[in-house]
Parts: sequence; C-alpha cells; structure tokens
Amino acid sequence: MLDLTGKVAIVTGAGSVGPGWGNGKATAVLFARQGAAVFCIDNNPEAVAETVGIIEKEGGCAAAHVADATRSETVKAAVEAAISAFGRLDILVNNVGGSAPGSAETMSEEAWDRQFDINLRSAFLGCKHALPYLRERETAAIVNIASIAALRMSGDRPHIAYSASKMGVIGLTKSVAMDQARKGVRCNVVIPGLMHTPLVENRLLRQLGANDAATLIAKRDAQVPTGKMGTGWDVAHAVLFLASDEARYITGTEIVVDGGMSAMMPGAGA
Repeated sequence: MLDLTGKVAIVTGAGSVGPGWGNGKATAVLFARQGAAVFCIDNNPEAVAETVGIIEKEGGCAAAHVADATRSETVKAAVEAAISAFGRLDILVNNVGGSAPGSAETMSEEAWDRQFDINLRSAFLGCKHALPYLRERETAAIVNIASIAALRMSGDRPHIAYSASKMGVIGLTKSVAMDQARKGVRCNVVIPGLMHTPLVENRLLRQLGANDAATLIAKRDAQVPTGKMGTGWDVAHAVLFLASDEARYITGTEIVVDGGMSAMMPGAGA
C-alpha cells in the first residue's frame, strides 16, 4: 500500500525554516521511506541539504537543488536537473508558500504581488515546467498545498493576499486536473489547517508579536476541535495518498487536514 518504489518525485519547499518538521521536509522523507527517489528543492541550501541528509542516512535516494520557485527560468532548470539526475518524473508536490498579514487597506501593493508570487505563481510554474515530463508516464500526479485560510477568514487578523492566493491554488488545481484528465496526470490539493510546524516558532511568533511560543501554541491548539494542531506529518500522509496509485481515480479535488476546523460552527471552539 502507498508504495512509491521506482517513482521519482519533486518536492518544493523541502527544507524547514527551523528545527522540526515542516510540510515539505516531512513529505520528502515520507516519500523516500515509501521507495521514491526524491528531488528536493528549496531556496535555503542548508535546509534542503539537511532533508537530503536524513533521507540518505535512512538508506533512501534523494538529491538537493537550490532554486527560487517564483522564477520561471530557475524552475525550468530545476525540473531539467531532476530529469538529468533520475531519468523520469512521476510526482510533483508544489509546497512553496508563506503568509503575510494585511487587509485591503493596509497591505501594500508590493506585499500583495509578493504573496501571489510565493503562493500561486510558484505552483503555476511547477506545473508548467513539469507537465511535459509527467505526461511521459502512464500515470502521474501533482499535489498542491493550499491553506484553510482560503476557506475560512480570521475576524481579527486579515491576510487578504494569502487567502486570495491560496484560493487561487485550489482553482489552479482543478483547472490543471480537468486539462490533464485524459492525459494521464492527476492533480489534487491538500488544505492544511492550523499546523504546528517550525513556522510557528520561526515566523508566526514574530508576526503576531506573541510573548512566547508556548502561549501561542496553546492558543492555536484551543481553536481546533480535536484540541491539538496537526503536524507536518499529517500533511505529508495526505500528500502521499494523493500521489500514490491507490488514489488513481481521484483528481480535481481536495483533502482538508484541519482537525475539524472547517466543519465547526463559529464561536463553538474551546
């Protein structure tokens, strides 16, 4: 079950911004454990090298590549490097992203453009340059990563560009899925909710001006019906399923990994 032996996967955002397991890092390691050769892409050379080191230490197969996922020429070169390294491409995971706070009035146009580059343009470019190689396989899969912020808005912390661009990722996913449905390439999206990844301590803590990580984590845990945030591994396992042959009849849809947040009535949390 969920065997990726013989398959080659590209995972973007495969490093973590700090100690622990981000979505991309966990996905890359899990894919390797399931037998895939994993081409790990990140803009941080130390972070992506760490991920590849973990895979190789466990006896898996991986290669590291440093690239800016928002630039077409570097994404094209990265995909070509993956083909050169492993000879084929079966799976693409578009995992690059990041949030910035701001409303329609307060967000600068530059911040808006940057959010769309990071969250949506990166997924578009990954699909654009990988699809010709994915179609060479009898069956192939793309999995994009969106966010619960595309479906549910915060009443006290607007992040208009993040929400809009991640909703765009969902639309992009469905469009690619329909375009490729008879060409052997499936395309689906994972929608994480509140997750406890290195981003909490390394980015959100500063953005929110929180006094300490423990308080912020407790507050986020309390918002989830299950009482706990998810982890990068929860996202990784959803991605693995959608990328696997067991999901061969699933395309153009989403898996929400949010501990029930999107099903909860407003004001019904802890």
